[in-house]
Amino acid sequence: MTVLDTTLPAPISVEDVPVVELRRYALVPGQRETLIELFDREFVETQEAANIKMIGQFRDLGRPDTFVWLRGFASMDARRQALGSFYDGPVWARHRNQANATMVSSDDVLLLKPAWPGSGFDLTDATRPVAARPAANDARLTNPASERLLASISIEIHHLEPDAGPDFASSYRALAVPALREASACLLGAYLTEPAENTFPRLPVRENENVFVSVIGLNRRPDRQDSASTVPDLSSLPGSGRFVFARTIETLWLSPTSRSLLR
Repeated sequence: MTVLDTTLPAPISVEDVPVVELRRYALVPGQRETLIELFDREFVETQEAANIKMIGQFRDLGRPDTFVWLRGFASMDARRQALGSFYDGPVWARHRNQANATMVSSDDVLLLKPAWPGSGFDLTDATRPVAARPAANDARLTNPASERLLASISIEIHHLEPDAGPDFASSYRALAVPALREASACLLGAYLTEPAENTFPRLPVRENENVFVSVIGLNRRPDRQDSASTVPDLSSLPGSGRFVFARTIETLWLSPTSRSLLR
């Protein structure tokens, strides 16, 4: 008979993820597939066992040496506990040297919170594919870069002036969300900067940022060259001219890995 360990926290649900990390790793040229294979095999279920919600892992189609992923937490204090559990645990100790060898830097991290009630990811019906080892002679599986990858998700990072976040989020909700529907796309999640202090300083996050992040599902699955026509330009919408951006909007065209929950 299996005895449950009641000292472990209950796994968090998608409704309980008010803290999200958007992580972008700059990689050693040619090492992205190496990291993805290791990550999807070793770091998904093991992070979820530490009470981390693994949301999605992606190839950035515009940057061949960039790996993008998202994870979530029930609170900032829960984040501290969960990260300590994972990064001080045996799985990270066993594989960290191999993972770190693929990376140039891993500190491009935005700490985020939902932009309005209900704007977080809804992954209720999402199912993560089971990890599988590809056949050694299947080049399509062992080298996904050999295929023509399609972007199914776009992430836009709007760099805002101080204190502009709530007003911008309200306008985006009113103006851009209907425009997305008309463009056969959908808003998967909308987030603002989480201003709380980093509760796990061993992993740096970008300080002094004020961003609005939209995660958009591209239902037409266009390639990168065609994607721009699918995502509406907020600056062209009525009433958007009053916003002044601190920096140019960053746009990421993303293709999920085989084990990404968000697709």
